[in-house]
Amino acid sequence: MLVINDHLTIDEAELDETFIRSPGPGGQNVNKVASAVQLRFDVAANRSLTPEQKRRLRMKAGRRMSKAGVLILKVDQHRSQAANREEARRRLAQLIRESLTRPTPRIPTRPTKGSVERRLESKRHQAQRKSYRSAPKSYD
Repeated sequence: MLVINDHLTIDEAELDETFIRSPGPGGQNVNKVASAVQLRFDVAANRSLTPEQKRRLRMKAGRRMSKAGVLILKVDQHRSQAANREEARRRLAQLIRESLTRPTPRIPTRPTKGSVERRLESKRHQAQRKSYRSAPKSYD
């Protein structure tokens, strides 16, 4: 059972862990022990998250989410399999926790008078600078 917060837990059956060889340091064990973990979580099949939370999780996950809706986390940070497994579960829980909260909507504000004046002044300055680059006008 993966505890996300007081109200949400993810069942172990929904997590699929595969252990693979880690490309990092490992001494003599590097070619023998599969210490890296690949954690798969099928977001599309999950019933404990609302569709809006799934959508936000999909946005947060980015490239780590497959087209089929499976979140894939690969962790090879540590030399031990157990530490990588815990790190993958911690990252998954953090990602889900971040997707649970609805982002606060931006309240549009008017620009200050000073910022408008600075913007227009910089535009005038840039236009003046560009006008110096043009060829001189001939008045024939």
